[in-house]
Amino acid sequence: MASAVERTDELVREYLIYRGFSNALKQLDADIKADKDKGFRVDRILEQLQQLVLSFDLAGLREYWAYLEKRLFSRLEDVYRSTVHKLRTSLYRYYVVSTIQRVSPEKTQEFFLKLGPELQGQVEWRDWFVLPFLQAPEQNPLFATYFSRQWADTFLVSLHNFLSVLFQFPPQPILLNFDVEVQRMITVSEENEQLRQMLFALQMDCRDQQEQSLVHHKLPPYVQNTDRLGDTELCKCCHASSQKLPVHVPPPPESQDLPAAPQSSATVASPGQAALGRKEPLSKKKGDSEVDSPPLEPSSRAAAQGGAPSLEHPFIKLSQEEYGEHHSSIMHCRVDSSGRRVASLDVDGVVKVWSFNPMMQTKATIMSKSPLLSLEWATKPDRLLLLGSGVGTVRLYDTDAKKNLYEMNIDEAHPRILSLACSPSGSSFICSAAALSRGGTGEGRRVPVTASGQLLLWDTKTVKQQLRFSLEPEPVAINCTAFNHNGNLLVTGAADGIIRLFDMQRYDCPMSWRAHDGEVYSVEFSYDENTVYSIGEDGKFIQWNIHRCGVRQSEQALAQEATGPFVLSGYSGYKQVQTPRGRLFAFDSEGQHVLTCSSSGGVIHRLTGGESGALEAVLSLGGHRAPVVTVDWCSAVDCGTCLTGSMDGKIKLSTLLASKS
Repeated sequence: MASAVERTDELVREYLIYRGFSNALKQLDADIKADKDKGFRVDRILEQLQQLVLSFDLAGLREYWAYLEKRLFSRLEDVYRSTVHKLRTSLYRYYVVSTIQRVSPEKTQEFFLKLGPELQGQVEWRDWFVLPFLQAPEQNPLFATYFSRQWADTFLVSLHNFLSVLFQFPPQPILLNFDVEVQRMITVSEENEQLRQMLFALQMDCRDQQEQSLVHHKLPPYVQNTDRLGDTELCKCCHASSQKLPVHVPPPPESQDLPAAPQSSATVASPGQAALGRKEPLSKKKGDSEVDSPPLEPSSRAAAQGGAPSLEHPFIKLSQEEYGEHHSSIMHCRVDSSGRRVASLDVDGVVKVWSFNPMMQTKATIMSKSPLLSLEWATKPDRLLLLGSGVGTVRLYDTDAKKNLYEMNIDEAHPRILSLACSPSGSSFICSAAALSRGGTGEGRRVPVTASGQLLLWDTKTVKQQLRFSLEPEPVAINCTAFNHNGNLLVTGAADGIIRLFDMQRYDCPMSWRAHDGEVYSVEFSYDENTVYSIGEDGKFIQWNIHRCGVRQSEQALAQEATGPFVLSGYSGYKQVQTPRGRLFAFDSEGQHVLTCSSSGGVIHRLTGGESGALEAVLSLGGHRAPVVTVDWCSAVDCGTCLTGSMDGKIKLSTLLASKS
């Protein structure tokens, strides 16, 4: 109740400020300051009583107890009258003993002079009138118990428990019930998430049994445990250097200018569908009115050239909300694994942790003296946040307790923490550390290709470094990292343009290949985890087959507004330039659609498949006035939620509904 009262006081104060009711606000603050109920916080009431005892304010003590009797105790049934009387007697004895222990005989005499007429008729005080005349009352068998610390603690605990129970009796105002409702909604959401994960696990087990019946040869152990991989082995023999790797790139059709990107979709299940344990997209019935999606941007329409644009939109944008607590360009914006919280980081190093269900609300603000360059949610528990700095440290932050749990010193020679990735098991995390650029810290830019780097594995529980990976042909800055679904494989993209695939059971790199001319900015596994997608400095979106080392499965050229560097023009010819740092593309829960950046919002594309890997733009989310620099797509709930962060510090949260199968 106390927490709900304090939160309601803050909401009322915020409302009065918003309405400009300054007199009412002053009166509210004055009443809160003089509040004898102490906000229904028992600890503050006990502090007040103890303060009155320590200051020998007998009149104030009697007045405050009389207020409690009138305000609270008078409502009790007669059966509790004896309990209240015993507590008052113990409080007065606590006061008298305190005066003797602190050698204030005048205060002891004052107590009996003022309260003598009231107490002399009470049996429990009959022997206490001799107390001021005893030389060592603490040694007297009759009073020794009351001078012990155990008796004082027992009395205070009893009074605390009595008041705590008492505050639960009176009915709460309707305004205070919102806290209970919010907690109930959170509990229901968590239960639904647990049931959804159980259902997904059962579906995956059924799928695994079907796939195992088709396997005709034995896979390596680390691939056998990778449920989503097909039945072809990883090619370990192509530990290729960038000069020796054969690259087979099918020439894209001349009519295709569109960047290639993975697809994603989110669906909403009706109650009947939920009972079957499936999420089916809603389809239109004959006669229903058409729902128009927002028009595609020119860049999105251009991206769809080379093929007939689809007349049907797979998604309906239900709503779009804005989070505007940042005051500078966004660097990273990530949703946790449960889909309940978002962590966003701007170029000023300010981190905001916020929720959007049932309402958009900031949960924590993290300020740092040193610059922050990267962030990542832990998987177990998902309330923990990893924060990488520019001075060689990684902080483990508890978003519920709002405090740092631990700060790890990574490497003084490689102080820039460019990327963090937490293993799905939650037992470890990957940290990419890079040296400073030759010209300084290089704010607003990634570390140049010539900068060296390290890729480290840290244990989350012991908070110690487990090992350092070998980066061939030479130590280089790793820009981006991503685990597969069970943590057996790790893919990285580096500043030298090479993608490296690591076996996390053997801690080696079975394959690597040159992927881009320039740096690799963003890399992710596909849904089936047989391929890897990447975006690089050369503006290409490429799909790589991880079973055939260095073989491109598809390639698409993207516009600069989707890959960076991002440019924000201002007054008098001023331009702000930002090199990509966060995630540049994100898939939906089924890997059929992909969300990419654009100059005015996120754009959703359908992956058409085939060797060309053409992207078909199906929906422009819009809503931004500055270039979008990072995206994320959360499908933990039935309605898919897209996040787009821009250079003006605004984050748009778009809720989607699948409109067709």
